[in-house]
Amino acid sequence: MSKAVHAARRLVLGRALRSERLGEQSLSKRLALPIFASDPLSSVAYATQEILLILSLGGLAYLYLTPYLGAAVVVLLAVVVLSYRQVVFAYPSGGGSYEVANRNLGPSAGLTVASALLVDYVMTVAVSVAAGVDNLISAAPSLNEHRVALAAGFVVLLTAINLRGVRESGKAFAVPTYGFIAGVVVLIVTGLIRAAFGNPPVAESAAYTITAEHSGLTGLALIFFALRAFSSGCTALTGVEAISNGVPAFRKPKSANAAKTLVAMGATAIVMFSGVTALAIISRVRIAENTCDLIGFAGDCATDPQRTVIAQIAAAVFGGSTNVGFFYIQAATVLILILAANTAYNGFPLLASILARDRYLPRQLNTRGDRLAFSNGIILLALAAGTLIVIFDASVTHLIQLYILGVFTSFTLSQAGMVRHWNRLLRTTPDRAERHRIHLRRAVNGIGCVLTGLVLIIVTVTKFTQGAYLVVIAMPILFALMKGIRRHYDRVSAALVLEEDSFDLPSEVHAIVLISQLHKPAARALAYARATQPSIIEAVTVQSEDTPRLQKEWSKHDLPVPLKVLASPYREVTRPIINYIKTIRRDSPRKVITIYIPEYVVGHWWENLLHNQSALRLKGRLLYTPGVMVTSIPWLLDSAQRIRDPAPLPAPGDIRRGALPGKSSPPDTRK
Repeated sequence: MSKAVHAARRLVLGRALRSERLGEQSLSKRLALPIFASDPLSSVAYATQEILLILSLGGLAYLYLTPYLGAAVVVLLAVVVLSYRQVVFAYPSGGGSYEVANRNLGPSAGLTVASALLVDYVMTVAVSVAAGVDNLISAAPSLNEHRVALAAGFVVLLTAINLRGVRESGKAFAVPTYGFIAGVVVLIVTGLIRAAFGNPPVAESAAYTITAEHSGLTGLALIFFALRAFSSGCTALTGVEAISNGVPAFRKPKSANAAKTLVAMGATAIVMFSGVTALAIISRVRIAENTCDLIGFAGDCATDPQRTVIAQIAAAVFGGSTNVGFFYIQAATVLILILAANTAYNGFPLLASILARDRYLPRQLNTRGDRLAFSNGIILLALAAGTLIVIFDASVTHLIQLYILGVFTSFTLSQAGMVRHWNRLLRTTPDRAERHRIHLRRAVNGIGCVLTGLVLIIVTVTKFTQGAYLVVIAMPILFALMKGIRRHYDRVSAALVLEEDSFDLPSEVHAIVLISQLHKPAARALAYARATQPSIIEAVTVQSEDTPRLQKEWSKHDLPVPLKVLASPYREVTRPIINYIKTIRRDSPRKVITIYIPEYVVGHWWENLLHNQSALRLKGRLLYTPGVMVTSIPWLLDSAQRIRDPAPLPAPGDIRRGALPGKSSPPDTRK
């Protein structure tokens, strides 16, 4: 690695951490909350808005449903939080919904949950970043034309922060998360106090009317319409499961600290969502999917964006869009929405590492990077989310349709798995008091399973044609891919099992040194091959115009290794060598053939274009030839010898003493 690349890597990632420092990366509850709970906490910035966007399709006629739908979301959130609190204690190893479903419902159910969660984590990053950019544009409308570039830039920034390690990302995200919570609480308290004293805040859109796309809905049509709005509001539940996936990241006692963090997150999210929904109703916020449906909108509805719900509430509560309070809420909302993606940046790599450990994903995803984070998973998540942002133009309206289907699939199967978990415990628990506690826990998970299952059906039906069908397609593809990866690893493991003759020695070793001309690399290869003392050794070259000169030099040096020349009427190099080796193998199947290939090692990438191409092609073919071992004999050219590793960093106190690495220490002049 060049010094410039090494310096850039250290600048972005920081110094590499030793493996034994993994314990130092454990999180306190104070740091775990912003890392794992930023997604559900940030959803208060758009969950209410999603309910209003659907209800506004009916004009103003159905906005009266808002408080009832909000209350239903709150009840569902509370049930899911309590359900996952039990998962944290029952399965503290960090698999979360995947582990619950895998152990209690079988591998297929576990993979269904895993595929759902992986898709949902990707959507979390895309939706959160796009929503953050939306709020940024609400404060600075001139940025609208740079929407996609801004979103992609934020994904790159989040990726770099998370590559530095879990603990550092927690420190970076703690201030914005707690700042957002404080800002929203102040917003809610101020708005409610104003309403209580007869001076309720009034949104800038309160006087607007909305052109209705649906009207006169009754009976089943009205129920379906309300359920569609409810399913959109269920975005408030996204990310709730992340803490159950990240239990190993907590300090001891891990389960207890994770459970407390989960309850704190649930309570905070419920308070903020309820408060924002109440203020949206009090201030009479109006918002529509199509800006031109807003009658009374000031500006060009074709190009000018509407302000988000939370932006309108902040302007109404704090006295206008030029107030410090308004800009604080917008800045905090932008940050929390973008940082909400961090929930996925922690959940996705952890889940991917567990799946890789279970051989359902490539094993590289279970490898920790320089900063003890699962770097490969972080990069994979960033690439997938960035692709979606570009494809859907960073539009929250389009991306949100692909959202929450995956998370409610995992919710439902996880709760069903927990019910079976408690049933199994009941069969082996004789103590009456403990059985009573298990019955209560099973009831909580049973209720959670029924409610989340109903929501899953609602979400699938109401959002299918709006874009959820893409998730319905993606999940089975991911499921089949993981099954295929597992089958591959199983086949490899079966093929590598030791047999009775695995340690038998070959009948003989036939060493072949490939020679093109007689020079130092060739001499080293010959010397190394002879040092291994094979049964048979020979040098092999392919017929060319240089062959007579090579034969003459061979005789001149009187080398103790015979030189064999292979005919090549069509001037090929690889095919004659492969055919010759196959002939030897056919005559002596138990013989091992070792091929020694002299290779140049170069110091610059462009030099690879000038050397080693024949050797690379030949090695590629030889690797697929049974009974053949390939040994590369490197020869460093001058450009490679000049390359040195970066100079070692000074030890503590070296600079003060003047004892820099590579320099001798100054003489001790003390008497």
